[in-house]
Amino acid sequence: MNLCVFCASSRRSEPAFGPLADATGAALAAAGHTLVWGGGSTGLMGRVARAAQAGGARVVGVIPESMTGREIAYADADELVVTQTMRQRKQVMDDRSDAFLVLPGGFGTLEELSEVITHRFLNFHAKPVVILNHDGFYDPLLALFERFYATGLASDGYRKDYRVADTLDEALSALASAFNEPRP
Repeated sequence: MNLCVFCASSRRSEPAFGPLADATGAALAAAGHTLVWGGGSTGLMGRVARAAQAGGARVVGVIPESMTGREIAYADADELVVTQTMRQRKQVMDDRSDAFLVLPGGFGTLEELSEVITHRFLNFHAKPVVILNHDGFYDPLLALFERFYATGLASDGYRKDYRVADTLDEALSALASAFNEPRP
C-alpha cells in the first residue's frame, strides 16, 4: 500500500520520538509499503523516510517549493514532488496514498489529521486513518474529540472515520484490517 505518514519536521521532536519514527520506517519497508510523506529531511519526517528507504521501501516526498529550504527537502527520495502551494502538497499526498498514519507532530500534523478525518466523514475518500497515540501523546486531543461529541459539536459518526492505536504494531494491524473490511 502507499501509506501517507504525517509527523513532525522539527528536530526538537527527535529525542522523544525519533526511535518511533525509525521503527515506523523500518516496519513500512518490512511490510512492502511505499512511504508517502511531506518530503522533509529533518525531524521525524526525515527519520521515517531514511529508515523506510534503508529497509528497501520506495519513498515519495511531496513538498512546496517555498519549503524546500525550510524543511530541507529530502533529495535522496525515490521521487520528490515539488508543488507550488501547501494545498497542492496535501492534494498530491492524498491522491498518492491508500491510507494515513499519524505520528506525533505539531500544528501542521494536526491540520493534516483534521482534514483527512473531515474528508472521510464527508465521503471525499474512504481511506483508513490511524492515529498512533504513542505514550499517550494524543490523549489531550482525543479528550477534545470526546468533548466535541458530548457537546454535539461533532456527530458520533466521526468515530468511524479514524482509529487510535497505542503501539506501532496495533497501528499497522489496524491499517491492514481496514483493507479487509467493506468500504462505506
